[in-house]
Amino acid sequence: MTSVTPARSRTARIALWFVAPFVLLFATVYVAPICYAIYQSLFRIERDALGLTPPTEVFDPWFNYAAALQDSGFVASLGRVLLFGVVQVPVMLVFALVLALLIDSASARGKGFFRLASFAPYAVPTVVSALMWSFLYSPTDSPFNELLEPAGLTVDFLGTHLTLWSVANVVTWGWTGYNMIIIYAALQGVPREVLEAAKLDGASPWRIAWHVKVPLVRPALLLTTVFSIIGSAQLYNEPFVLSSSTGAIGPDYTPLMAAQASITAANYPYAAAQSVILALGVAVLSVLFFRITSRRSS
Repeated sequence: MTSVTPARSRTARIALWFVAPFVLLFATVYVAPICYAIYQSLFRIERDALGLTPPTEVFDPWFNYAAALQDSGFVASLGRVLLFGVVQVPVMLVFALVLALLIDSASARGKGFFRLASFAPYAVPTVVSALMWSFLYSPTDSPFNELLEPAGLTVDFLGTHLTLWSVANVVTWGWTGYNMIIIYAALQGVPREVLEAAKLDGASPWRIAWHVKVPLVRPALLLTTVFSIIGSAQLYNEPFVLSSSTGAIGPDYTPLMAAQASITAANYPYAAAQSVILALGVAVLSVLFFRITSRRSS
């Protein structure tokens, strides 16, 4: 007993040295900014009506949060992103799952090519992909409208009613391959003997995919769903780039864009409060999602 305890203590110290760099970086670039944002959100900016004196920060814990929840533009951006996530995330993950199942099927040929082709859009920076799609959405130069022109049809992809779904299309195009790779990697871990047993029982390829493969890759589906929920809340690059091509995307189109607009106006405490509200919303949605899925599995 006495010889085991020092050995365990030495192992713990060695493990601490390996973990310490990550903990230090995590605390520096993640925990510290969050704590500072929460601290900053507890103050409000007080300005002189005549602008003769520089603005001062006054401690008022609930002022910015109340102002954000009463800000119709910010509340609308939260609802817009929520609607975006409710529609875009399931569609994207269904595409990713279908692609992964098709590539994983025994009869698939050229798996390496199709994996690369599906993942390639993710390798394109979001700003570049948004610029590319802004050209494809252009009312005058869009090749889609050129194809529809003989039929006398034109589509305003960046109009008021279609802008959100045009942004969703850009995000889906860029991130489906990323989620497909995660799901495909999980499919590679499905025991082959289970698949062989299903074949011997007379199960069709469709039944094997739906009743055997999909349940076994459920953890990967949950992981990609949570990642996608967080990514939807962080929607910024695509609508920001597309905003130069349409007036339907304002400075507060998404919560992050609204917070950036507050920073541009030098109202840092208000931007911090908006960010904290967004982070709390994402945390609540993630917890609810995990509870709902855990109840269904049990």
